[in-house]
Amino acid sequence: MAKKTYKTRKEYSRHFKKLIELEREAEKQFHIREIQILTGKEREQRGRAILGLKATFKGTIVGGYKVYRFGRPDMPENHQIKVGDVVLVSRTNPLKEGIEGTVYEKGKKYLDIAFSDPPPDLNRGYWRIDLFVNDVTFKRMKHALELFEKGKSEFPEGVILGKEDTPIEVKEEEIKPFNGNLNEYQVTAVRKALGSSPLFLIHGPPGTGKTTTLVEVIEQLVKVKKVKVLATADSNTAVDNLMERLIKREIKVVRIGHPARVSKELIEHSLDYQVQNHEDYKRIEEIEEKIAQIKEVQANYLKPTPQWRRGLSDKQILELARQNRKTRGIKLSKIKSMAKWIELQNEIRKLLEEKKKIENQIVDKIIASSEVVLATNSTAGGEFLQNKTFGVLVLDEASQSTEPSALIPLIKAKKVIMAGDHKQLPPTVLHPDAKDLSYTMFERFIDLYPQASYMLRIQYRMNELIKEFPSEEFYNGELISHESVKNIKLSDIAKGKSENPALDDTPIVFIDTQGKFEEKTRRGSFSKYNPKEAEFVKKLVEDLKKMGIPPEDIGVITPYKDHEDYLKQLIPDVEVKTVDGFQGREKEVIIISLVRSNPQEEIGFLEDLRRLNVAITRAKRKLIIVGDAKTLCSNEVYRRLIEFIKKKGKLTSI
Repeated sequence: MAKKTYKTRKEYSRHFKKLIELEREAEKQFHIREIQILTGKEREQRGRAILGLKATFKGTIVGGYKVYRFGRPDMPENHQIKVGDVVLVSRTNPLKEGIEGTVYEKGKKYLDIAFSDPPPDLNRGYWRIDLFVNDVTFKRMKHALELFEKGKSEFPEGVILGKEDTPIEVKEEEIKPFNGNLNEYQVTAVRKALGSSPLFLIHGPPGTGKTTTLVEVIEQLVKVKKVKVLATADSNTAVDNLMERLIKREIKVVRIGHPARVSKELIEHSLDYQVQNHEDYKRIEEIEEKIAQIKEVQANYLKPTPQWRRGLSDKQILELARQNRKTRGIKLSKIKSMAKWIELQNEIRKLLEEKKKIENQIVDKIIASSEVVLATNSTAGGEFLQNKTFGVLVLDEASQSTEPSALIPLIKAKKVIMAGDHKQLPPTVLHPDAKDLSYTMFERFIDLYPQASYMLRIQYRMNELIKEFPSEEFYNGELISHESVKNIKLSDIAKGKSENPALDDTPIVFIDTQGKFEEKTRRGSFSKYNPKEAEFVKKLVEDLKKMGIPPEDIGVITPYKDHEDYLKQLIPDVEVKTVDGFQGREKEVIIISLVRSNPQEEIGFLEDLRRLNVAITRAKRKLIIVGDAKTLCSNEVYRRLIEFIKKKGKLTSI
């Protein structure tokens, strides 16, 4: 069982340092091992590399990063490389000659990669791009743990360690909501979040509007209490989502992060953009102009490379030039030329220092004039927020952040308000000995301080019947369906009826494959796929489209990566993702393809019931589950689910 409490800061820090080291190694090894074992072609088939790419220079972006566009006419569609990922760019051997870059933009036929220092001959020949590990985050987690161990935390350490005598005050504060559409539970959550100290946890089950509630909390904090807020989440998508909503509420925000990771629509709110458009930025441009001029002059002199300086230091070269002396067989003219180069280089260095100073002043001004600073947990540990502290940290998607990741922003604030749902998927952890990382700070705090948590209860997503099973199974039967969704059904959005009995208005259907579709495993893979089940799902999708259901309203979820890849080939126009890829999302119709079918009745990692919870709570009007009932019934919860559908929904077989 994962640890709940810690005696000292040192014990806490050591415990998590060990876990993140293991996890970092596992992530690195995963990619390195795959690059070593698989051919480029095989890695491309798995979606973690793209070969045979041509590159063209696109331009320089905020922060001085150089962007190159890599593409080829028949670019693979289903690769896993996303905007913001760290990739290795190489000719043929990523581990030997790979240069790291960050994905800036992704199109159907191209990837734009931003480099701080691109390879010299990018415009020539062919390149491959490989998905790689992002090391920065691990370094920042470690740094946060070191700061905490030294006692440098704004947030009370007793709460973090789980000390029994830690005072936690929970009270409701009177408010006048800015958003008139909040329900009673959301209003109570806001009142408690504002009145409690130093911690409050909002538990938001699927479709209950947890981000809407957080936006109200932030608006109250900045407009009524005049508090400076740091708002973070583990992923860029979650931060952008929160930011978009704050902008609509006319809150002054600044988003910190690599420009390649901020969504294009929101770029003008990013720190880099605001720096470049600040009135003081002219001074930086003047300095850059000066540096460029000096470099032009410098090009006329001899650069003191090792072959010319022959062991002489800069200081010695300058001294020899002053005395008009030559040495070690180097001509005086060469010594004088090198000395001039060094003098100019010193000028450049001074100008660069001045530039950095002005940049830092501009950054401080922008942060000081913002009401809310937004960043991912990891970026909150970057240079721009070093030594900055905040009145309140608001952490969204907290149940998706590992504890060391949440600690990065936490130590910068005196109070934290977290929102999440520990009944849905925890963060992904690769190393078997680091599994404790999936016990998040959010869940640990809910276990330690249940009095400081509150659950939202009204859901605005799904039909009453789709809600019923997860509500009973995971949320003590406490979820209430809002009137606007209670009775929504498939026929409301369909243009016609289907002959297929599974596609009537019954909100939840289980189709039993009766052991007729056998699961398979690919060579060298731990994942599973089921070709016949995939063909069956394809037929269901085609029947739905014939009814006039638009492809963008249909989602297909499967627990297995290999099955996802197989389905994507079969049904390219419908979104197919693993359960993890659908967390936080919704569709009118969801088909879940469970894959497992074997005589041993083994269901492997379907045993993780949080995975089941996420899968069955994505559909609004229609949920169709395809699977082998006999195999699945070896698990108690799946057995109850199938019983429930038999009683209240519809159970059919192929």
